[in-house]
Amino acid sequence: MLNRIALFTSIALIFLVSCKENPKGNTSPQQQTIVEKDTVKPVENVTEDSKTEEERFVLTEENAIDFFFNYADTLTQDKVKLTTTMGSFTVQLFDNVPYHKANFIYLTRKGYFDNTQFHRIVKDFIIQGGNSDDKPTANKRREIGRYLLPPDGKKGHKHHRGVISMPSSERDNPHKLASPYEFFIVVTKPGSYHLDGSYTPFGRVIQGMDIVDAINNVPVGDGDWPLQNVYILKAEIL
Repeated sequence: MLNRIALFTSIALIFLVSCKENPKGNTSPQQQTIVEKDTVKPVENVTEDSKTEEERFVLTEENAIDFFFNYADTLTQDKVKLTTTMGSFTVQLFDNVPYHKANFIYLTRKGYFDNTQFHRIVKDFIIQGGNSDDKPTANKRREIGRYLLPPDGKKGHKHHRGVISMPSSERDNPHKLASPYEFFIVVTKPGSYHLDGSYTPFGRVIQGMDIVDAINNVPVGDGDWPLQNVYILKAEIL
């Protein structure tokens, strides 16, 4: 009996000593888990997951209004410069048309307008931009989302010469909801006031109206599409 007690005591002492002398090169499974959690890799995974979630965000009819309502509160800039193949001009956006202002700045920051075209030009009336017949433009629209904006023509803004406004969607659209990816600029002197109440003015050209006039003077073919492509090379927030 004494021999068994002595044997058990020896085993216990060996076990305790081995636990205290745990060598650095023989990390326990539990310690390995802790070390792995403290490495950079899991942080990178979280970051990548966050980026993926952000990239997955798509605007829809259901979330667009809430999104732009909140987005408008974060904006401090109100000027956008558009550089075209015929020169540059700058627009200043109206503060009291928040959804349309926020939409235009959001699309600019997303790079949507880059490499789109002025696809409709009506002599002495308007130039209309923000569309293209190439696949990259269609792909960008699909990635950003499919949505419309409510008209907001009761803020006192009229379709004076140089005003930038938003056309209605070509979809079945009795309420004249705005097509968010396109815009038109009035070139009529002194303006095209028959548009008031039907479309939403959301800014005006403050520099480079001569470029707008030059674009309005290019020859056009069927459907008012210019025979000479006029590209928006870059849109940028000032």
